[in-house]
Amino acid sequence: MSRKRLYLAAFVAHFFLVFAVSSREIFWVLARGLTILPSASKHYWQRAEDVSSASLGQSLAPLNPLRQGIATYLNLGGIEAGYGFFAPNVSDSCKLVFELHYPDGRVEYEVPAVSSEASGLRVATLLDKIGRPRYAPLREVMIKMLTHAIWREHSEAIMIRAVFGTVTLPNISEFEQGVRESNEFLYAYDFDFGESKSKEQNP
Repeated sequence: MSRKRLYLAAFVAHFFLVFAVSSREIFWVLARGLTILPSASKHYWQRAEDVSSASLGQSLAPLNPLRQGIATYLNLGGIEAGYGFFAPNVSDSCKLVFELHYPDGRVEYEVPAVSSEASGLRVATLLDKIGRPRYAPLREVMIKMLTHAIWREHSEAIMIRAVFGTVTLPNISEFEQGVRESNEFLYAYDFDFGESKSKEQNP
């Protein structure tokens, strides 16, 4: 009987985490007004997202054992990314541009390179994920990994600035009025490969 209760508890805990992650993804979309639902209810969805995040230990300190244990289980179980989907929403596109500085003063610009449409989709999804973490050190590590990949192809560069932002597309009526896409700056990181230092700049 105790073994059955243990299995039942594990079953309930697992699917509670699946439900919490999925709910958080949906509430995140609703809280940002990216659906046809009234914008007046956004603060309610934001509170719901906060509750979902809290149930996953996101409100605890980063080094808290409970938070780390939940995060480890979510990653091992493959449920950390969520299963939320809300059509017909199309979110803003995230954009990452690398500004390469060379010893002779030259400056070049690069974007993440892909070899296929599938790779492009993966990079776009990764950039979307980078734009969402509230934990700044995690965001910096993810961008630093992409920056290091660019530096391997341009090893002469002494400093690379990674500029991260979003591209907002106009709706149909705005497009007909001549409005085009706009860029919004979010973060910039300077990576000095000589001294292995980085700095974050916020708007």
